[in-house]
Amino acid sequence: MSGLLTDQIRAMIGAERTYPAKEEIGGMAIRYFAIAVGDTDPLYYDDEYARAQGYPSRIAPPTFITESGQYAGNTPNAHGYLPHEWDWPAGFRTIRGGQDYTFARPVLPTDRISVRYRLESIEEKSSRDGRGQLLAISLAEFIDADGAVVATNRELFFLQPLATKGAA
Repeated sequence: MSGLLTDQIRAMIGAERTYPAKEEIGGMAIRYFAIAVGDTDPLYYDDEYARAQGYPSRIAPPTFITESGQYAGNTPNAHGYLPHEWDWPAGFRTIRGGQDYTFARPVLPTDRISVRYRLESIEEKSSRDGRGQLLAISLAEFIDADGAVVATNRELFFLQPLATKGAA
């Protein structure tokens, strides 16, 4: 392989970052998200309807929790990511390769959801251009005020070395 998986990068495996919730999710945020993704299910808009379906109030669309950023105190970075990116050494571009969601229960407007990210693994893989690439997997756990995990998002991404002058 090309030696991209340095000791510095290998030492990042197992790193964790936690972002506590600053406030409740809120019904308005749920409604706006449902509108933004074009989902017209009344479970996301109408408390009375949701109660008739057995919920205490309206609920959030499943992926709301992974996209809301309500737990973040940061402003988006230059790439638009909130709340963080892993601090990779210079010289890589990040390409998202996929996500695997698990939902334990619906999220309610009154929930305060924090998130804990853990970098689970990094391995070096070959690439078509011969420069190699890194394959990394991180796990985000979305945690309610009682400490229960309400959802997880395992994300796969590729770190590809940036081309250097004179490289093909």
